[in-house]
Amino acid sequence: MKACRLFLTFLVAGAPASVPHVAAGQTVPDVTTSVDTTLISVGDRVTMTVDVEHPTGSSVAWPDSLSLAPFEVLGAQVEPPIATEDGLVTRLRLVLTAFELGDVEIPRFQLEVVGADAGVTPLETDAFAVTVASVGLDDGGGIRGIRGPLSIARSWLLLTPWLILLIAAGLLAAWWLRRRGGGAEERTLGRVKIPRPPHEVALEALDALERAGLLERGEIKAFHVEVSEIIRTYVEDRFAVRALEMTSAEVLDGLWRVGIEGALLDDFRAFLERCDLVKFAKLRPTPEASGEMLSLARKLVEETRPRMIEVPEDDLSDLGEVEPAVAAVEQG
Repeated sequence: MKACRLFLTFLVAGAPASVPHVAAGQTVPDVTTSVDTTLISVGDRVTMTVDVEHPTGSSVAWPDSLSLAPFEVLGAQVEPPIATEDGLVTRLRLVLTAFELGDVEIPRFQLEVVGADAGVTPLETDAFAVTVASVGLDDGGGIRGIRGPLSIARSWLLLTPWLILLIAAGLLAAWWLRRRGGGAEERTLGRVKIPRPPHEVALEALDALERAGLLERGEIKAFHVEVSEIIRTYVEDRFAVRALEMTSAEVLDGLWRVGIEGALLDDFRAFLERCDLVKFAKLRPTPEASGEMLSLARKLVEETRPRMIEVPEDDLSDLGEVEPAVAAVEQG
Protein backbone atom coordinates (compact mmCIF):
# COMPACT_ATOMS: atom_id res chain seq x y z
CA MET A 1 0.00 0.00 0.00
CA LYS A 2 1.32 3.41 -0.88
CA ALA A 3 2.30 5.72 1.99
CA CYS A 4 -0.21 8.44 2.72
CA ARG A 5 1.49 11.85 3.07
CA LEU A 6 0.35 14.18 5.86
CA PHE A 7 1.32 17.85 5.61
CA LEU A 8 1.55 19.75 8.93
CA THR A 9 2.81 23.35 9.12
CA PHE A 10 5.63 24.12 11.53
CA LEU A 11 4.28 26.28 14.34
CA VAL A 12 7.73 27.82 14.89
CA ALA A 13 10.17 28.33 12.01
CA GLY A 14 13.95 28.15 12.05
CA ALA A 15 14.47 26.37 15.40
CA PRO A 16 18.18 25.73 16.20
CA ALA A 17 19.40 22.32 17.39
CA SER A 18 19.89 23.07 21.11
CA VAL A 19 18.08 22.02 24.31
CA PRO A 20 15.80 24.73 25.74
CA HIS A 21 16.14 26.00 29.26
CA VAL A 22 13.30 24.87 31.58
CA ALA A 23 12.51 27.15 34.48
CA ALA A 24 12.17 25.70 37.96
CA GLY A 25 8.67 24.44 38.69
CA GLN A 26 7.77 23.97 35.01
CA THR A 27 7.22 20.68 33.25
CA VAL A 28 9.94 18.94 31.24
CA PRO A 29 8.90 18.40 27.59
CA ASP A 30 7.33 14.97 27.17
CA VAL A 31 5.00 13.19 24.73
CA THR A 32 2.24 10.67 25.45
CA THR A 33 0.61 8.63 22.67
CA SER A 34 -2.60 6.57 22.76
CA VAL A 35 -5.08 4.90 20.40
CA ASP A 36 -8.77 4.29 20.97
CA THR A 37 -8.62 0.68 19.78
CA THR A 38 -6.13 -1.99 18.73
CA LEU A 39 -8.63 -4.19 16.83
CA ILE A 40 -10.39 -2.94 13.69
CA SER A 41 -11.92 -4.34 10.52
CA VAL A 42 -10.61 -3.48 7.07
CA GLY A 43 -11.36 0.18 6.35
CA ASP A 44 -12.45 0.98 9.94
CA ARG A 45 -11.08 4.05 11.67
CA VAL A 46 -8.70 4.26 14.60
CA THR A 47 -8.04 7.55 16.42
CA MET A 48 -4.49 8.25 17.55
CA THR A 49 -4.01 10.96 20.19
CA VAL A 50 -0.64 12.65 20.74
CA ASP A 51 -0.35 14.82 23.90
CA VAL A 52 2.78 16.98 24.22
CA GLU A 53 3.56 18.47 27.65
CA HIS A 54 5.81 21.55 27.41
CA PRO A 55 6.67 24.66 29.46
CA THR A 56 4.73 27.90 29.22
CA GLY A 57 6.16 30.13 26.48
CA SER A 58 7.25 27.18 24.34
CA SER A 59 5.49 25.64 21.34
CA VAL A 60 5.30 22.36 19.42
CA ALA A 61 6.81 22.04 15.94
CA TRP A 62 5.13 19.20 14.04
CA PRO A 63 6.89 17.54 11.07
CA ASP A 64 5.89 18.91 7.67
CA SER A 65 6.00 15.46 6.04
CA LEU A 66 4.76 12.38 7.85
CA SER A 67 4.50 8.76 6.65
CA LEU A 68 2.43 6.34 8.74
CA ALA A 69 2.37 3.44 6.25
CA PRO A 70 0.72 0.95 6.16
CA PHE A 71 -1.90 3.30 7.65
CA GLU A 72 -3.59 6.07 5.68
CA VAL A 73 -4.39 9.42 7.33
CA LEU A 74 -8.05 10.41 6.92
CA GLY A 75 -7.93 13.52 9.09
CA ALA A 76 -5.75 15.54 11.46
CA GLN A 77 -6.59 18.21 14.03
CA VAL A 78 -4.27 20.22 16.28
CA GLU A 79 -6.11 21.51 19.35
CA PRO A 80 -5.22 24.78 21.10
CA PRO A 81 -2.77 24.36 24.03
CA ILE A 82 -4.35 23.67 27.43
CA ALA A 83 -2.81 25.30 30.50
CA THR A 84 -1.84 23.05 33.42
CA GLU A 85 -0.22 23.71 36.81
CA ASP A 86 3.27 23.19 35.38
CA GLY A 87 2.93 24.38 31.80
CA LEU A 88 0.94 23.55 28.65
CA VAL A 89 -0.44 20.47 26.88
CA THR A 90 -0.84 20.52 23.07
CA ARG A 91 -2.88 17.71 21.52
CA LEU A 92 -2.87 16.27 17.99
CA ARG A 93 -5.63 13.90 16.87
CA LEU A 94 -5.05 11.67 13.85
CA VAL A 95 -7.80 9.59 12.23
CA LEU A 96 -6.23 6.55 10.52
CA THR A 97 -7.36 3.51 8.58
CA ALA A 98 -5.66 0.41 7.15
CA PHE A 99 -6.48 -2.07 4.36
CA GLU A 100 -3.86 -4.74 5.13
CA LEU A 101 -4.96 -7.79 7.10
CA GLY A 102 -3.16 -9.06 10.18
CA ASP A 103 -1.03 -7.32 12.78
CA VAL A 104 0.19 -3.97 11.44
CA GLU A 105 2.03 -1.21 13.27
CA ILE A 106 1.46 2.51 13.56
CA PRO A 107 5.08 3.68 13.29
CA ARG A 108 6.81 6.23 15.49
CA PHE A 109 7.38 9.78 14.32
CA GLN A 110 9.44 12.65 15.70
CA LEU A 111 8.45 16.16 16.74
CA GLU A 112 10.10 19.08 18.55
CA VAL A 113 9.35 21.44 21.41
CA VAL A 114 10.75 24.93 20.77
CA GLY A 115 11.41 26.88 23.98
CA ALA A 116 11.11 30.59 24.62
CA ASP A 117 14.93 30.80 24.35
CA ALA A 118 14.75 29.15 20.89
CA GLY A 119 16.15 25.90 22.25
CA VAL A 120 14.80 22.65 20.81
CA THR A 121 13.86 19.40 22.57
CA PRO A 122 13.34 16.44 20.18
CA LEU A 123 10.60 13.96 21.13
CA GLU A 124 9.32 10.72 19.61
CA THR A 125 5.89 9.08 19.75
CA ASP A 126 5.22 5.45 20.66
CA ALA A 127 4.51 2.72 18.12
CA PHE A 128 1.28 0.73 18.37
CA ALA A 129 0.38 -2.70 17.04
CA VAL A 130 -3.13 -2.87 15.59
CA THR A 131 -4.88 -6.04 14.42
CA VAL A 132 -6.83 -5.60 11.17
CA ALA A 133 -9.51 -8.29 10.76
CA SER A 134 -11.48 -9.22 7.66
CA VAL A 135 -15.21 -8.57 7.30
CA GLY A 136 -18.05 -10.75 6.09
CA LEU A 137 -17.22 -13.86 8.17
CA ASP A 138 -19.84 -16.06 9.81
CA ASP A 139 -19.57 -17.57 13.29
CA GLY A 140 -17.53 -20.46 11.94
CA GLY A 141 -14.91 -18.20 10.34
CA GLY A 142 -16.04 -18.75 6.75
CA ILE A 143 -17.40 -16.21 4.31
CA ARG A 144 -21.16 -15.96 4.40
CA GLY A 145 -23.01 -17.01 1.27
CA ILE A 146 -25.03 -14.60 -0.85
CA ARG A 147 -28.64 -14.36 0.20
CA GLY A 148 -31.32 -15.15 -2.33
CA PRO A 149 -33.79 -12.56 -3.63
CA LEU A 150 -36.58 -11.55 -1.28
CA SER A 151 -40.10 -12.28 -2.41
CA ILE A 152 -42.59 -9.44 -2.33
CA ALA A 153 -46.22 -10.29 -1.74
CA ARG A 154 -48.41 -8.63 -4.34
CA SER A 155 -51.93 -8.80 -5.67
CA TRP A 156 -52.52 -8.18 -9.38
CA LEU A 157 -56.10 -7.19 -8.60
CA LEU A 158 -54.81 -4.27 -6.53
CA LEU A 159 -52.28 -3.25 -9.20
CA THR A 160 -54.67 -3.36 -12.17
CA PRO A 161 -56.40 0.03 -11.55
CA TRP A 162 -53.02 1.73 -11.17
CA LEU A 163 -51.73 0.17 -14.40
CA ILE A 164 -54.81 1.36 -16.28
CA LEU A 165 -54.38 4.86 -14.85
CA LEU A 166 -50.69 4.90 -15.81
CA ILE A 167 -51.42 3.81 -19.40
CA ALA A 168 -54.17 6.44 -19.75
CA ALA A 169 -51.84 9.16 -18.47
CA GLY A 170 -49.16 8.09 -20.96
CA LEU A 171 -51.61 8.19 -23.89
CA LEU A 172 -52.87 11.61 -22.83
CA ALA A 173 -49.34 12.98 -22.57
CA ALA A 174 -48.44 11.58 -26.01
CA TRP A 175 -51.55 13.17 -27.55
CA TRP A 176 -50.80 16.56 -25.98
CA LEU A 177 -47.17 16.52 -27.12
CA ARG A 178 -48.19 15.51 -30.65
CA ARG A 179 -50.77 18.30 -30.87
CA ARG A 180 -48.39 20.91 -29.51
CA GLY A 181 -45.54 19.73 -31.69
CA GLY A 182 -47.49 19.81 -34.97
CA GLY A 183 -45.40 21.21 -37.80
CA ALA A 184 -42.20 20.74 -35.88
CA GLU A 185 -40.67 19.20 -38.98
CA GLU A 186 -40.87 22.60 -40.70
CA ARG A 187 -39.24 24.52 -37.85
CA THR A 188 -35.53 25.14 -38.03
CA LEU A 189 -33.37 23.88 -35.21
CA GLY A 190 -32.02 26.45 -32.76
CA ARG A 191 -28.36 26.77 -32.01
CA VAL A 192 -26.90 24.13 -29.70
CA LYS A 193 -24.49 25.38 -27.07
CA ILE A 194 -21.43 23.14 -27.04
CA PRO A 195 -19.93 22.82 -23.53
CA ARG A 196 -16.36 23.96 -23.14
CA PRO A 197 -13.63 21.40 -22.36
CA PRO A 198 -13.21 20.92 -18.57
CA HIS A 199 -9.48 21.70 -18.66
CA GLU A 200 -10.09 25.13 -20.23
CA VAL A 201 -12.66 25.99 -17.57
CA ALA A 202 -10.35 24.81 -14.78
CA LEU A 203 -7.29 26.71 -16.04
CA GLU A 204 -9.31 29.93 -16.41
CA ALA A 205 -10.68 29.49 -12.89
CA LEU A 206 -7.14 29.03 -11.52
CA ASP A 207 -5.99 32.19 -13.31
CA ALA A 208 -8.94 34.11 -11.84
CA LEU A 209 -8.12 32.76 -8.37
CA GLU A 210 -4.53 33.95 -8.71
CA ARG A 211 -5.73 37.44 -9.71
CA ALA A 212 -8.19 37.57 -6.79
CA GLY A 213 -5.35 38.29 -4.34
CA LEU A 214 -6.61 36.07 -1.49
CA LEU A 215 -3.07 35.17 -0.42
CA GLU A 216 -1.96 38.80 -0.42
CA ARG A 217 -4.86 39.60 1.96
CA GLY A 218 -4.00 36.66 4.23
CA GLU A 219 -7.16 34.68 3.39
CA ILE A 220 -5.32 31.34 3.44
CA LYS A 221 -8.31 29.10 4.22
CA ALA A 222 -10.56 30.76 1.61
CA PHE A 223 -7.81 30.26 -0.98
CA HIS A 224 -7.50 26.52 -0.24
CA VAL A 225 -11.28 26.05 -0.26
CA GLU A 226 -11.50 27.70 -3.69
CA VAL A 227 -8.57 25.85 -5.30
CA SER A 228 -9.86 22.53 -3.92
CA GLU A 229 -13.32 23.17 -5.41
CA ILE A 230 -11.80 24.04 -8.81
CA ILE A 231 -9.85 20.77 -9.01
CA ARG A 232 -12.75 18.68 -7.66
CA THR A 233 -15.07 20.23 -10.29
CA TYR A 234 -12.49 19.47 -12.99
CA VAL A 235 -12.21 15.83 -11.83
CA GLU A 236 -16.01 15.50 -11.86
CA ASP A 237 -16.38 16.96 -15.38
CA ARG A 238 -13.30 15.24 -16.84
CA PHE A 239 -13.57 11.73 -15.36
CA ALA A 240 -17.24 11.52 -14.21
CA VAL A 241 -16.03 11.03 -10.61
CA ARG A 242 -18.46 12.81 -8.24
CA ALA A 243 -15.58 14.56 -6.48
CA LEU A 244 -17.65 17.44 -5.07
CA GLU A 245 -19.67 14.97 -2.97
CA MET A 246 -16.82 12.63 -1.97
CA THR A 247 -14.14 12.54 0.68
CA SER A 248 -10.54 12.82 -0.46
CA ALA A 249 -10.01 9.07 -0.05
CA GLU A 250 -13.08 8.36 -2.23
CA VAL A 251 -11.86 10.80 -4.89
CA LEU A 252 -8.45 9.07 -5.01
CA ASP A 253 -10.16 5.68 -5.33
CA GLY A 254 -12.30 7.02 -8.18
CA LEU A 255 -9.24 8.42 -9.98
CA TRP A 256 -7.47 5.08 -9.61
CA ARG A 257 -10.47 3.31 -11.13
CA VAL A 258 -10.32 5.51 -14.24
CA GLY A 259 -6.62 4.81 -14.76
CA ILE A 260 -4.82 7.57 -12.81
CA GLU A 261 -1.92 5.95 -10.97
CA GLY A 262 1.74 6.23 -10.07
CA ALA A 263 3.32 9.64 -9.51
CA LEU A 264 0.27 11.44 -10.91
CA LEU A 265 -2.02 9.80 -8.33
CA ASP A 266 0.50 10.75 -5.62
CA ASP A 267 0.28 14.38 -6.78
CA PHE A 268 -3.52 14.29 -6.49
CA ARG A 269 -3.18 12.75 -2.99
CA ALA A 270 -0.72 15.45 -1.87
CA PHE A 271 -2.97 18.21 -3.23
CA LEU A 272 -6.18 16.94 -1.59
CA GLU A 273 -4.56 16.22 1.77
CA ARG A 274 -2.91 19.65 1.95
CA CYS A 275 -6.28 21.32 1.24
CA ASP A 276 -8.04 19.15 3.85
CA LEU A 277 -5.50 20.04 6.54
CA VAL A 278 -5.98 23.75 5.94
CA LYS A 279 -9.79 23.49 5.72
CA PHE A 280 -10.42 21.09 8.61
CA ALA A 281 -7.29 20.92 10.80
CA LYS A 282 -6.91 24.73 11.11
CA LEU A 283 -3.35 24.64 9.81
CA ARG A 284 -1.98 27.84 8.31
CA PRO A 285 0.85 27.46 5.76
CA THR A 286 2.88 30.42 4.58
CA PRO A 287 1.67 32.43 1.54
CA GLU A 288 4.65 31.08 -0.41
CA ALA A 289 3.73 27.45 0.37
CA SER A 290 0.09 28.19 -0.45
CA GLY A 291 1.09 29.72 -3.77
CA GLU A 292 2.74 26.44 -4.73
CA MET A 293 -0.73 24.86 -4.67
CA LEU A 294 -1.62 26.85 -7.81
CA SER A 295 1.34 25.38 -9.67
CA LEU A 296 0.42 21.88 -8.50
CA ALA A 297 -3.24 22.41 -9.52
CA ARG A 298 -2.23 23.57 -13.01
CA LYS A 299 0.08 20.56 -13.30
CA LEU A 300 -2.77 18.15 -12.42
CA VAL A 301 -4.99 19.71 -15.11
CA GLU A 302 -2.29 19.83 -17.80
CA GLU A 303 -1.19 16.22 -17.26
CA THR A 304 -4.76 14.84 -17.41
CA ARG A 305 -6.25 16.97 -20.19
CA PRO A 306 -7.23 15.20 -23.45
CA ARG A 307 -4.49 15.11 -26.05
CA MET A 308 -4.86 15.65 -29.81
CA ILE A 309 -4.22 12.57 -31.98
CA GLU A 310 -1.86 13.19 -34.86
CA VAL A 311 -3.08 11.69 -38.17
CA PRO A 312 -0.42 10.72 -40.74
CA GLU A 313 -0.51 12.70 -44.00
CA ASP A 314 -1.18 9.51 -45.99
CA ASP A 315 -4.48 9.05 -44.13
CA LEU A 316 -5.54 12.62 -44.92
CA SER A 317 -5.58 11.82 -48.66
CA ASP A 318 -8.69 9.70 -48.15
CA LEU A 319 -10.63 12.74 -47.01
CA GLY A 320 -10.71 14.07 -50.58
CA GLU A 321 -13.26 11.42 -51.50
CA VAL A 322 -15.60 12.70 -48.78
CA GLU A 323 -15.70 16.34 -49.92
CA PRO A 324 -17.99 15.80 -52.99
CA ALA A 325 -20.49 13.92 -50.86
CA VAL A 326 -20.47 16.67 -48.24
CA ALA A 327 -21.01 19.31 -50.93
CA ALA A 328 -23.95 17.35 -52.39
CA VAL A 329 -25.60 17.16 -48.97
CA GLU A 330 -25.13 20.91 -48.40
CA GLN A 331 -26.66 21.75 -51.82
CA GLY A 332 -29.58 19.42 -51.20
